[in-house]
Amino acid sequence: MVTPGRPPTAPPGRLAGKVVLVTGAGQGIGEGVALAVAAEGGSVSVVGRTPEKLDRVAAEVSRRGVGSLAVPCDVRRREEVDVAVERTLEAFGRIDGLVNCAQMVSLGPVLEIDEAGARRTWESGFLGTLWFMQACYPSLGDSRGSVVNVGTGAALRSDPAGFGLYAGTKEMVRSLTRAAAVEWGPAGVRVNALVPNGMSPGLELWAAADPERFGEFVASIPLGRVGDLEKDVGRAAAFLLSDDAGYVTGQTLMADGGQAYLR
Repeated sequence: MVTPGRPPTAPPGRLAGKVVLVTGAGQGIGEGVALAVAAEGGSVSVVGRTPEKLDRVAAEVSRRGVGSLAVPCDVRRREEVDVAVERTLEAFGRIDGLVNCAQMVSLGPVLEIDEAGARRTWESGFLGTLWFMQACYPSLGDSRGSVVNVGTGAALRSDPAGFGLYAGTKEMVRSLTRAAAVEWGPAGVRVNALVPNGMSPGLELWAAADPERFGEFVASIPLGRVGDLEKDVGRAAAFLLSDDAGYVTGQTLMADGGQAYLR
């Protein structure tokens, strides 16, 4: 059910009047992006697998005075992707932005990658991103909109051991981003990637389980902290979606506090 928000009190912002579909929006980076979009005045289609989480985020988006819609969807299934896009268009009449955050993660050495993990990671990360880009393209073309695909700093490590499957999937997403930027530029559709460093649920679990190594991780960040999911990561995505980045496409924005010093 769509929640229209409260137009008379809708906050001004650089995404005012725009509609953004965010996948993986029930938690973590996707939630941070959804809230940042709302803070900039954009309505949000909150897409993900767990209805309870989606409803919670959608309620917070609405509380901020903009429209929200919770849409359960497994991004690995093309038919569910198409339904999610159709429901968003039925509710709002347009899609101005797409942010692909959804990703299942399998970690471990190359020799331990199994078929189930490979399919889960690839289908949720690469194929889910591709399916949503294709399904949203007609509306994005109409609005001269923008796509933001989320990558990972793990793919840029000097020692990516244990991250081969996940990092490889995310790098394919970045290659897809660059290809689409060139192909879709004539239609006025911008496509960029965002590599974030934010306090996701997974990172919180790691911090609790191995505080010493987590401390070393934080010490490697020049700004001295892990990013806030809304204020640091979400705002970076909102910038890429906005007209302020109207001449930016095919790029990767590192919202990582300068970690590893040079990408």
